[in-house]
Amino acid sequence: MRQHRAALLVMATALTPALLFTTPAFATGTTATTASAATSAATTAASVVTPDTPVDDMSEEDLRVAIARILADEDSGRRVLREANAALDGTAEDMRTFLKTGYRLAQAEDDAVAIGRILADKNSGKAVVREANKALDAGTPEALRAFLETGYRLAQAEDDRVAVFRVLADKNSGKAVVREATRALDAGTPEALRAFLETGYRLAQAEDDRVAVARILADPKISAALRAAAEEVIDGTPEQLRYFLEVGRYEVDG
Repeated sequence: MRQHRAALLVMATALTPALLFTTPAFATGTTATTASAATSAATTAASVVTPDTPVDDMSEEDLRVAIARILADEDSGRRVLREANAALDGTAEDMRTFLKTGYRLAQAEDDAVAIGRILADKNSGKAVVREANKALDAGTPEALRAFLETGYRLAQAEDDRVAVFRVLADKNSGKAVVREATRALDAGTPEALRAFLETGYRLAQAEDDRVAVARILADPKISAALRAAAEEVIDGTPEQLRYFLEVGRYEVDG
């Protein structure tokens, strides 16, 4: 049985997706911890059996290949894997039942777990928490999947937009930060907002910090020790620049 199943997995991986499955349009390149978790959860159903799939007309071999393709999906959750393996170990009717109803229900359980993880993430914002709870309260497989495939991305964008506005409202934000934050808001896409918060903000802050260090160096009245420290850090990392401005320069002069 294991050798037969391994052969099926190889076959399923090699087959084109035309037989049973479609790929959802949602895909995100976010890299934040929460966003990454949601992306993984959303792609768990990268291959789904559609309502129009003629499961009843499929041969036993076709049923096995279809389930093997689900097993070959690295994003399939624990419940899906457990139920898929159980179906393969059963009869042809067991496999049909799994593809017609069991897969949807097992996917819903995995989706509920994924949403629970999002809610447990202390970095999840108000909009994300609100929409995640709505999906769980609805309780249907469709509501859970819709949140992971589209709702999470849109709720995250709402939270990100609030975060970018807070950056702009901070009187300590420098010119580069304000410029890049404004660009992200003008672009208006969830991806642009997330990219600013994940990487753009850090780089823009470093640009402003480097200017601040250059201004320190332009002051002829600074001590030799402070000048040496500023010269050493001006070409450093964003983190080194920030630490110098917040702490290091005062330690030198202290």
